Amino acid sequence: MSPSSGRANILQWDAVTDSVLKVAFSPIYKYQLPDGHRFPMIKYELLPEQLLYEGTLQEENFFHPEALSENRILATHTQAYWDALNNLPLERKLERAIGFPVRDDLVQRGRHIAQGTIDCARYAMQHGVALNVAGGTHHAFADHGEGFCVFNDFAIASHALLDDSPIQRILIIDLDVHQGNGTAKIFEDDPRVFTWSMHGAKNYPVRKQKSDLDIGLPDDCEDDLYLKTLEDHLEATIDMVSPDLIFYLSGVDVLKTDKLGRLALTKEGCKERDRKVLEACHRHQIPVAISMGGGYSEDIRDIVEAHANTFRLAQEIYF
Repeated sequence: MSPSSGRANILQWDAVTDSVLKVAFSPIYKYQLPDGHRFPMIKYELLPEQLLYEGTLQEENFFHPEALSENRILATHTQAYWDALNNLPLERKLERAIGFPVRDDLVQRGRHIAQGTIDCARYAMQHGVALNVAGGTHHAFADHGEGFCVFNDFAIASHALLDDSPIQRILIIDLDVHQGNGTAKIFEDDPRVFTWSMHGAKNYPVRKQKSDLDIGLPDDCEDDLYLKTLEDHLEATIDMVSPDLIFYLSGVDVLKTDKLGRLALTKEGCKERDRKVLEACHRHQIPVAISMGGGYSEDIRDIVEAHANTFRLAQEIYF
């Protein structure tokens, strides 16, 4: 393997035989929602259970992130937003935008998830890859939350790594079906972070922000068109950005079975998407930290299986 041409050789990792895939998970990831809520919170229980049951992961793979510090939150989010979250209840319109009933345990959940993504980035710098069972909260803006997102974990982690590590350039590959509007807005004037969102053109959010690279896909987009579009941009974008670190949002709401997705990928196509991204990161020796993002299929088994494929591929390609 050879690193991307032009990228500073400040990060060297080897998938040595005694290293293990590190996965961020905590029971706090599951949040109690009202009966009938459309967000499938149970996936945060079922996914680790499935990965353990089938032997893809062992207990030693998991780590439990601590709560994110206030200083780290305020490096990305505004003081006014943080104060509002510490003086609940939120104004009704702010809570409605988030889409969850906002209690203190939701705020604490978000702190653990975001710290998990920071930790995954640091583990990726050692082992090449690490994954967060939750995260990918790309609809959170600096001053408010939206779309099931309270804190923006990729933005928080990017700021942390840029501040406290040799990282100088970051690429965010957001393949959730919904545009990463909060992430795009946060980094619109920061040349250190290149935001790429490939999403359903007619899907939420109605008002898109401007990423560094936006690719809007038509409704009912199937495997062939999706994967061809990804291939057309993946290597070229990595070469152009020459990042020291990649954050990858591997949402499975691209599936045909997804209630909120409007695209038409099969589980095999979704898995091939992940393979292409992970193999490119591995080939270029660029550490990649992965958060799961969305997934809203009627059958929870479709969600868990598609997410599980991302972990299976990380084990296969890196270890």
